[in-house]
Amino acid sequence: MPKSAIGYVETARADTDRISGVSVVVPIYNEIDNIVPLHTELTAALSDIGKPYEIILVDDGSTDGSSAALADLTDRDSHVRVVEFRRNFGQTAAMKAGVDHARMDAVVTIDGDLQNDPSDIAAMIVKLEEGYDLVHGWRRDRQDAMITRKLPSRIANRLISWSTGFPIHDLGCTLKAIRRDVMVEIELYGEMHRFIPILLHQRGARCIEMVTNHRPRVAGVSKYGIGRTITVLLDLLTVNFLLFNSAHPMRTFGLLGMLSMALSVVSLILLVLMKVIGGVDMTGNPFLILSVMAGLAGIQLLSLGLVGEVLARVYFGQDLRETYAVRRVIERASGVSHGG
Repeated sequence: MPKSAIGYVETARADTDRISGVSVVVPIYNEIDNIVPLHTELTAALSDIGKPYEIILVDDGSTDGSSAALADLTDRDSHVRVVEFRRNFGQTAAMKAGVDHARMDAVVTIDGDLQNDPSDIAAMIVKLEEGYDLVHGWRRDRQDAMITRKLPSRIANRLISWSTGFPIHDLGCTLKAIRRDVMVEIELYGEMHRFIPILLHQRGARCIEMVTNHRPRVAGVSKYGIGRTITVLLDLLTVNFLLFNSAHPMRTFGLLGMLSMALSVVSLILLVLMKVIGGVDMTGNPFLILSVMAGLAGIQLLSLGLVGEVLARVYFGQDLRETYAVRRVIERASGVSHGG
């Protein structure tokens, strides 16, 4: 159980909001050996909380027999619903699908590999009821390989915290408890699930980080390696742009374009002065090349800013298509309720 918490804000809401029910979202990809133990632990942990709950297991295109094992759970437990993808769409898409299908006012996301401890959920719900919008897990004693998992994660977390100005220790922890009405305000795609706390904080959500238990993997194989760090860093560039310039992209590209145009003018003036005063031949002069290249770059950046402004208006003016495709949703009450 968590023993301490680190708050991003000085105080939570003045008015305490009770949680009426909990939806647990679990992305599943080739975790057949962990499905039954995970269900057992989740059921015990959620039953102890004493609130209505549901377990949404999102089958992200599993090929190891997990699909049949998940469907079997729906026959034995009415709290379980399975959202089955047509193919593998990734963890972010699986989380979004789970949130989209959630019915309770609190959404808990947790990994399907049993490394996150379901017994931590109760303390997270308590924090939500204190008035926070998001409680994010911190695997302070992480049980993973140092070189391939822990070291790249620490470097990435510090870089992300520094570049976004958001104090956090462990963005990679899947275990989170979030108020559903806040969660549905953000779009998830790519690898954006790990940036959920930053995106919600930018929208004014009250966030807190809590130390949680992390356990060694006992079955199955990790789906993530050191190569994923590059993807995270690329997504960090996107997040920084979304945080500071998404509503007005011209402010970024326009500024860069104007600086480039200014450099072009300065280079041209120097070029003319060198010709008039020193008689230097303009042909092949580096300042001539610099002036032309900077001028062209300035025009392109200004054009990109205008295009970005148009796209921003389109983005904020219409609903986006989903980043996943559901084959079917399975639950005991109605069997297969939707076909893909």
